[in-house]
Amino acid sequence: MKKLVFLQSLVLTSLVMASPVFAQSAEVGQIQSFIQEVIQIMVTLSGFIAAGFIVWGGVGYITSSGNPESLEKSKKTILYSAIGLTLVLSAFVISNMVSQVATTAFGSGM
Repeated sequence: MKKLVFLQSLVLTSLVMASPVFAQSAEVGQIQSFIQEVIQIMVTLSGFIAAGFIVWGGVGYITSSGNPESLEKSKKTILYSAIGLTLVLSAFVISNMVSQVATTAFGSGM
């Protein structure tokens, strides 16, 4: 309980004592490129993680030795990894399309 109160007071103090940030002084193009870079890094990491889980499921599938329970678990691992990879790639494509539309509509801001 004391730790919770301490953490809450620490967070509240840091929020109250935070210096103001003047977002209007930054260029919109810089913010847009930063967000795009963060999304690209997250998509890359997600791709590596999904590929690792697909390999893990494939190894489990090969080494299941006819055990139906292990076989189903490996199939689900591969399926869910493929679904996750599809979702991540589609989110990346959608974010790029939104970025292009926003750049066309509002200008690059640089």
